[in-house]
Amino acid sequence: MARNQKPFEPVKIGVIGLGRFGRLHALTLSSLAEAELVAIVARRQESLDKFRTEMPDVNGWLDLDLAIVESGAEAWVVACSTSEHVRVAKKLLQAGKTVLLEKPISDSLVEAESLSPLVNQDASNLMLGNILLFNSEFRQLREEVARRGSPTFIDCVRHRPASIVQDFPGENPLQAAMVHDLYSVQVLMNRAEPNRFSSQFHRVANGSVDVALAQLQWPDGTLASFAAGYITTTGMAPRGFDRMEVFGHGWAARISPNPRPIEVWDDKALWPMALEIRADLFGPTGMMAEEIRCFCRVVRGVEPVPLGGSFFDALQVQRWMDRLVSEV
Repeated sequence: MARNQKPFEPVKIGVIGLGRFGRLHALTLSSLAEAELVAIVARRQESLDKFRTEMPDVNGWLDLDLAIVESGAEAWVVACSTSEHVRVAKKLLQAGKTVLLEKPISDSLVEAESLSPLVNQDASNLMLGNILLFNSEFRQLREEVARRGSPTFIDCVRHRPASIVQDFPGENPLQAAMVHDLYSVQVLMNRAEPNRFSSQFHRVANGSVDVALAQLQWPDGTLASFAAGYITTTGMAPRGFDRMEVFGHGWAARISPNPRPIEVWDDKALWPMALEIRADLFGPTGMMAEEIRCFCRVVRGVEPVPLGGSFFDALQVQRWMDRLVSEV
């Protein structure tokens, strides 16, 4: 919140989905002064019952239509499965609600674009969940780029455990991991459209992709290189590692936001904070807390949807992914 900006009435928010991120959203926003958690929607009663042991005062629904009518929520966080994103978001937007939708919008660009008639011209009623925008290292990196000048080369690495290939067969690291770096570079390049795309995949014996490489180039000559893979071993951090390096004229910068720089050792090495997220009921901190605070300001009309967080930004990145997949 700006220094001279007066506090606003807490935004009544509901959360749809109780997977890992849905639960984190619920726990985080329930303790923010800017928000009031008034509804949880899940597919299974068991999920609602389990969540009620943590937050007994929050009402839960299995039926989204009833929740929209009965909960009093004026805004919603959609954190259900990707296959349900468009259907759920469409229903909420048609009901006049403001939506924070976890990315990706959809597995299909055509389906994602079907939301366009319901989205305000300034995208003020549909913000995309992009917690990396609120990561403290990335925010500082944006300031460095703004102060020092446009990049000439950006190098992004985002690797995850090799076990994902077996646990989630067919999941492509380009669309599931690299996408986060594509969003970040979109922001650093201020939405400029690349004019050259290239990509390569490495596949394991069953045909699944375990490593994806991609390169983008812009008309001004700026290059960006991306590597994303399911290749880290069991002895490494449980969520792999992320690194981004940016080079400009006479300067360079590097961030390594995952895992966070706290390590613990007993009989093995531990990385207790993979991401900058703490959903402490008595004071959540980190990038998810800042994202929800931003969403509340968007709902109240005191801040626009940030660069890299709008529906139109998401469509641009989804078009980039489709183009990269077609280049293999």
